[in-house]
Amino acid sequence: MEFHPIPQPEEVSERERQDGMGAYLMMFATTALGLPLPIINMIASIVYYFVNKSKGRFVQFHSLQSMYSQLPVSILNSYLVIWAIINIVKDHTFTNVFWGLLITAGVFNVVYFVFSIVAAVKAYRGRFYYFLFFGKLSYIQAYKVKGDESSKTFVNTPPKM
Repeated sequence: MEFHPIPQPEEVSERERQDGMGAYLMMFATTALGLPLPIINMIASIVYYFVNKSKGRFVQFHSLQSMYSQLPVSILNSYLVIWAIINIVKDHTFTNVFWGLLITAGVFNVVYFVFSIVAAVKAYRGRFYYFLFFGKLSYIQAYKVKGDESSKTFVNTPPKM
């Protein structure tokens, strides 16, 4: 597998640094809006990725990592919200399993927030910060040389007569 070279911090433009940091900070802004509906964070993350993926591999990497790492937390939060709504609507009691899962989700959210803050600061400094599993996956997707990219040579030609 061949990869594009990784830019060093001094090679990353100020704009790319801000956009890379924005991939992580955007989640905090949408968290305030999306607390009752955690899937809003995921949708915002996907939109951010598609809007910014063409701004460079550095931004693409951080957008992907933010989006991928948010996926398990969003699924867990959504599951808990749905479970809580069903319990409230059907007037069921909250079991110990629910409370245990709620505490687990809280711990996951705190860990995710801390890692996101660290990654945002690193991105603003033009550096990479690799999350467990998601960092490698994002790196491969953003920096892998695609088969047709390496052999592409563009030749300008006159119009066909």
